[in-house]
Amino acid sequence: MSFDLAAFARTCGVAEPAVFAERCEALRRMLEEANRTTNLTRIVGETEFAVKHVADSLMIGKVFPELTDRELRIADVGCGAGFPSLVLALAYPRLRVTAIDSTGKKTAFAADAARQLGLDNLAVVHGRANELDRQPGFQRKFDIVTARAVAPAESIVRDCRHFPAPGGRFILYQSPDRAETDRAAVKNARCRITPAFELPEAAGKRCFLEILPGK
Repeated sequence: MSFDLAAFARTCGVAEPAVFAERCEALRRMLEEANRTTNLTRIVGETEFAVKHVADSLMIGKVFPELTDRELRIADVGCGAGFPSLVLALAYPRLRVTAIDSTGKKTAFAADAARQLGLDNLAVVHGRANELDRQPGFQRKFDIVTARAVAPAESIVRDCRHFPAPGGRFILYQSPDRAETDRAAVKNARCRITPAFELPEAAGKRCFLEILPGK
């Protein structure tokens, strides 16, 4: 693989980048094996996985370095097969990550991968965010609510409006064009688009849409 994941992880504040890269390769092999019988993702090749799943997921730690060394509670809405939640739990052990998805086969994989990797800082929940949002156990619980390639920001903020703890916020993975559209659509909240950045291996431009919910 030409892409040096360990070196990239170091720039994102990962404390043990070589170990992290090894564990991500173990995760890739799990995903590749599971994908033989269950359609989880089309991205299972070594370099493509490292760039489009792992590096993309890690960028939140580079743009928001407070995630790398603080005990923050993160909700990953629409986690799919566990991205970014598995990557963040591997990279930043002080985070407490809750991965949420309504597709059982995807949460089953994420939970099994977390068990095999020994991630005691990751909980996996099978359910719909808009239904969990009505449950006291999920209300005012999370410092950060994130989502990657799931739904428009307006829908995520509406469906998860009770998730953020006091002072909590949404940080959503976006493309620059999508971020501009979503910022205009989100009402009664303060929004900020981070500067755009290029993923490694010229894999595309990304940014984050940060949303501070209104009172």
